[in-house]
Amino acid sequence: MSDKKRNVPALRFNGFSDAWEQRKLGELADIVGGGTPATNNKEYWNGDIDWYSPSEIGKQRYISESRKKITKLGLQKSSAKLLPVGTILFTSRAGIGNTAILMNQGATNQGFQSIIPNKEKLDSYFIYSRTDDLKKYGEMTGVGSTFLEVSGKQMTNMPILTPTLAEQQIIGAFFQHLDNTIALHQRKLDTLKQMKKGFLQQLFPENGEKLPRVRFADFEEEWEQRKLGELVKFFSGLTYSPNNIVNEDGTLVLRSSNVNSGEIIFTDNVYVDCKTVNSSNVQVGDIIVVVRNGSRNLIGKHAIIKKEMNNTVIGAFMIGIRSNKSDFVNVLLDTQQFRIGISKNLGATINQITTGAFKQMAFSIPKNVEEQQQIGAFFKQLDNIVTLHKNNIDRLKALKKAYIKSMFV
Repeated sequence: MSDKKRNVPALRFNGFSDAWEQRKLGELADIVGGGTPATNNKEYWNGDIDWYSPSEIGKQRYISESRKKITKLGLQKSSAKLLPVGTILFTSRAGIGNTAILMNQGATNQGFQSIIPNKEKLDSYFIYSRTDDLKKYGEMTGVGSTFLEVSGKQMTNMPILTPTLAEQQIIGAFFQHLDNTIALHQRKLDTLKQMKKGFLQQLFPENGEKLPRVRFADFEEEWEQRKLGELVKFFSGLTYSPNNIVNEDGTLVLRSSNVNSGEIIFTDNVYVDCKTVNSSNVQVGDIIVVVRNGSRNLIGKHAIIKKEMNNTVIGAFMIGIRSNKSDFVNVLLDTQQFRIGISKNLGATINQITTGAFKQMAFSIPKNVEEQQQIGAFFKQLDNIVTLHKNNIDRLKALKKAYIKSMFV
């Protein structure tokens, strides 16, 4: 008999061999909804009881303070309930399945069906680690014409396979440690991004200043205003039709979806028949930039080509920049000067920057080429460290996903 049929996970800690038991969630925990005190009664509001709404539940694991607070009277005069520490807040509407672990006592509005584990039957972090299962069940059983909503009764009846409490606790502790490691790397990544932002402000002039506040040693020459078209060469992207799209044997077309956080990524790839390609293949050092998109926020998103990419071109909504100082030019596109230039030149009705407008964008740059090279090299090294941390996080998340698949039934 297979492990699946025996209700046994593929990967397990030593010392546990019993099959997992089929239970209903309501047998292991209390499912508690929320409520909203009358908003026109001041006696109900601005007290010392945290009161959460679904919009406050995002990517954070733990939550300890709400935006709004209610009084004890407000709690008593509404259907809101005081939830204990360790409760899993579970959004039940307007985005079913977002979760967070409550760190302090609190209450919620009616957009939740929160899970209060029975401490003798269910480990908090064990059930939190099954957020994907909770979300999937909520979305499958939720009903509603305007928006989906899952009821407390439905969540109570959710079938769930669980091991003994002792095994739950070990599994919960394992995933808590893994999540802590991911969070640590994320904090380091966030710190590096803030450092880069600070360095950009210090190493480039701001608000009409002629010189940056900080410079590398031995450079004293003036900076000058130069148009981007004087510094680089531009090349355009490929226009193709759906009929030109083929399988992976064709030419890869880099589009907006292939640029993420300054890196080339290979998701949602599009390949076209090589015979239809009439645009330039990308080269190492080329910078590709999104110049037209349905979202204004994505205009200006860019990445540098770091390795040889044969049979690869850019799409029509991109523009390519070619320069013998590509590291420095890539940094220019990270500056506030570039964001201001985009804002000034965006089309009124179409979210795009024309090549002509791109060429006319002015930047303050050092006259000394060596200073440009040092600035480019400095930020290249910083970007490489950022990428390293991001890759570590991605690997840890992939590892967690694999463990969840193997360690739960």
